[in-house]
Amino acid sequence: MSTIELTRIATAGSVDDGKSTLIGRLLFDSKSLFTDQLEAVAATSRRRGDEYTDLSLLTDGLRAEREQGITIDVAYRYFSTPRRKFILADTPGHIQYTRNMVTGASTADAALIVVDARHGITEQSRRHAFLTTLLGVPHLILCVNKMDLVDWSEEVFERIRDDFTNFAARLRIIDLTFIPVSALHGDNVVTTSVNMPWYAGGPLLNLLETMHVASDRNLVDVRFPVQYVIRPQSSAARDFRGYAGVVASGIMKPGDPVLALPSGFTSTIASIESPDGPLEEAFPQMSVVVRLTDDIDISRGDMLCRPHNSPDVRQDFDAKLCWMDEAGVLQAGRKYAIKHTTRWGRALVKDVTYRIDVNTMHRDEGASQLALNEIGRVQLRTTVPFFVDNYASNRATGAFILVDESTNKTVGAGVIENHQYT
Repeated sequence: MSTIELTRIATAGSVDDGKSTLIGRLLFDSKSLFTDQLEAVAATSRRRGDEYTDLSLLTDGLRAEREQGITIDVAYRYFSTPRRKFILADTPGHIQYTRNMVTGASTADAALIVVDARHGITEQSRRHAFLTTLLGVPHLILCVNKMDLVDWSEEVFERIRDDFTNFAARLRIIDLTFIPVSALHGDNVVTTSVNMPWYAGGPLLNLLETMHVASDRNLVDVRFPVQYVIRPQSSAARDFRGYAGVVASGIMKPGDPVLALPSGFTSTIASIESPDGPLEEAFPQMSVVVRLTDDIDISRGDMLCRPHNSPDVRQDFDAKLCWMDEAGVLQAGRKYAIKHTTRWGRALVKDVTYRIDVNTMHRDEGASQLALNEIGRVQLRTTVPFFVDNYASNRATGAFILVDESTNKTVGAGVIENHQYT
């Protein structure tokens, strides 16, 4: 299982569109549920008087957690097939939980948006699509659910598809797929539906297993933020000096030249170590230890890259920011701690350029602040230089968070769109 590709999926849908049932059906039909889980859901369904096992109950605990005030954390479900392992981020759809969806979609390879066939594309559906494209999710799947309630109508499906396609022309969507499903009965979820012979595509699970996600990762620009410097204390290994971290992008191999930022010194990769031993190469999302041929000054927060392909070293940059703090607003002049990859610093908000209406995508250029769940463009200046790329080309080095130093709460999450003011 350690060699099976990992795929992250973010789900979103309006209230009563059937997102919870679709997740439950996907887990059930892919044989990813424990027996006691299924028995508990069946027993609850019987107590409620349902004539069938309500698979949406598998996510009821998430709703209870939100009612108790857990409003930032996203709930995750894990399942696997012979082809892939999946992490399913269940994000709420209501506008008051915009920050939840931003959290869940920030690392997703694909976004799954559920639409009720009876209602078609709604304001929330458009908002979900906008947020996923803002966060650079490369694959967007629109599941038209409850097809059984519209008599499996091809005309209804095509109308919804055309409506969303026209809207999507205004967004930057790399890959868009439409699937008609009935989560309640399992049509086109794991197995192909016999009720919709007019649909020529495969079921949802087949799409999730076969879509190309490895090619979405940046394998060109080497970026290795240093998380920890390893210096064993034993006399036998006193000459060992390794730099631990997660490969953010690019491919690293022993013998490759590297540039250390911010010092500007160059060296060569002597070896790459993993828990299983030496590696011939390391690629994105791998946790490794890199050893260099030269003993140069490198510490936590520094970055290794190619000598002729390095990120911009900036203290001023523009970003789109989602404000996540219910206790205060973001205004020009405020100061926060900022974390970008493994590097910390302090940031001054120089200006709020505009606020974005996530429902209409219109810009309010008269806005001077951002409140909870609002998204806008801001100008920041940091106390230390950061090594940044545009988010569109590198999601790992184009994102950051803001932290309130008095409460240690994460109050904002941003994506860098250009390196300096325009």
